[in-house]
This record gives sequence, C-alpha cells and structure tokens, in this order.
Amino acid sequence: MNSEYKSGRNSFLLILTAFIWGIAFVAQSAGGDAVGPYTFNCIRSLIGGIVLLPVIKLLDYFHLTKQKPKTKKEKKNLIAGGIACGMALALASNLQQMGLYLGSSAGKAGFLTACYILIVPILGIFLNKKCSINIWIGIVIAVIGLYLLCIHGDFSIQLSDILLLLCAFSFAIHILVIDHFTVLAEGVRLSCIQFFVCGGLSSIPMFFMDMGHSSSGIQAWIPALLNPSAWIPILYAGVLSCGVAYTLQIVGQQGVNPTVASLLMSLESVFSVLAGWVLLGESLSPRELLGCVLIFGAVILAQIPNKSKP
Repeated sequence: MNSEYKSGRNSFLLILTAFIWGIAFVAQSAGGDAVGPYTFNCIRSLIGGIVLLPVIKLLDYFHLTKQKPKTKKEKKNLIAGGIACGMALALASNLQQMGLYLGSSAGKAGFLTACYILIVPILGIFLNKKCSINIWIGIVIAVIGLYLLCIHGDFSIQLSDILLLLCAFSFAIHILVIDHFTVLAEGVRLSCIQFFVCGGLSSIPMFFMDMGHSSSGIQAWIPALLNPSAWIPILYAGVLSCGVAYTLQIVGQQGVNPTVASLLMSLESVFSVLAGWVLLGESLSPRELLGCVLIFGAVILAQIPNKSKP
C-alpha cells in the first residue's frame, strides 16, 4: 500500500476517533451520574469487548485479518499488549470519570484531559520518538486553542482537576503503549483484550465504591442500573466510544508518530463543542471559534511533511 495513502487513511481514522469521542462526552457524563463512575466504565468496557468478538470472527472468516497471531511469540505479544493497554486505559478512564463526578466542568475536563498532547512528546523524548519543529509549534498552538475553547472565567485547580491531569498523563501512556504494540499485534484483537482488562479492573472500585461492598449498597445500586434511561449513554459509550473509536485509534496509530496522533485526537474537544452547537443549539462565542480555528490549524501544521527525522 502506498505510504502516503496509508498515512492519510490512518490520519482520517484518528480524526473519526476524535469525532466519536467528542459526541460521546455528553453520554459519558450522563452515564456516570446515573449509575456511578466505575460502574459506567466497567459495563461500557465489557460491552466494547463483547461487540468486537463477532467482528474478529468475521474478519477471520473473510481472511481480512493481517496480523493474526500464529506463533507462540505473536500470541504472547498480543496478550501482553492487551493487558498493558487495558491497564493504562482503566487508569485513565476511571480518573476522568472521577474528575467529572467530583464536579469538574465539561469544558475544563476536556482541556485538562487534552493536555496529553504536551505529555506525549515529552515522554517520547525518552523513548527516542523525536518530533520535527512544525509539530512542536503545532502543540503550542493547539494548547492555546484548547484554552480559548474550553476555559471560561477564572482557572483554579481543584481535586477533580488534579485527577484529570493524572488522567491526561495516563492517556499519554496509553497512546505510547499502543504505539509500541501496534507493530507487534493485530489491532482488533488487541483492542478486544484491552476492554476486557479495563472492565475487569474497573469492577474492583465499582464493588467497593459504587456498590458500597455491602448487601445494602448493592440493593441501592441495582435500581439505578435497571433504569432504561441509563442504558442509552452506556450503550453509546460501549458500542461506539469503546468498540468502534478505541479500535480505530489502535488501527489508525499504526505508522503514525504518537505526537501527531495525539494532536489529531485532541480534535475531540472541538467536535464536542461543535456537536453542542449543531445538535443542542448551543451558541459559540468568538473566543471559542478562534480556539477551534487554532486547533484545526495546529493539526494541519503537524501534517506538513518535514525533512528532519521524525
């Protein structure tokens, strides 16, 4: 496959990932409030893994799987990659849910979470993942754009915001772990394993926190889980945000500089604001529009080929 075509296709997949995540932000907030943050993450992750099981069977049936593990080493890489990705995702997603649950605004949550675009290249330096000058300039422009887009009024740091900063660090680790394993393991299987690992790990705090680790706590927890309205955001997040978007991320990151990938996925904040504008009739201020323009400009700048070694 032509390298330029593959690069363009993978960039499009990452932008599509950001689009799905941007729309899912409302569902994530509503679902966490309805059933509890850890319950929401546990169930949506397990749904994401279950959704991918028939997808894997279909891909194998039509011989569309390019990296189906055959040797013992390939199977070991797949399992190790799935566990590593699942652990990073569980930590990041649960920190994000707790940040939202403890009262951080959606705008501030979007901005602080997207700070992974700064953390990824800094961590990448220690992993010999160098970035060209246009990517570094794009990062600075994107951070300014994110601030204009997401932050309104005074910017003060609360406990919820500290959790979101830790979430950004965990998502940066997740991106770098995916970058390492995408060349070693098949993407859809890797994604499927990570969801079951994430769901399993999320069930532990779900039992102690959301369910109160007691019979009375479980009895109080069940009615919220049986509420049909709670399952609309859970199913959206499970099927689309997890099953589709995170799998697109793993496939799309193949051969893409992890810092460029993080910039593309930071469009999540832009899409979340635009979705509110189009679907909910929310107005966009000149400040927010400028923020959107800056982020789009930063993403385009990062895509410009540079002769220096990436």
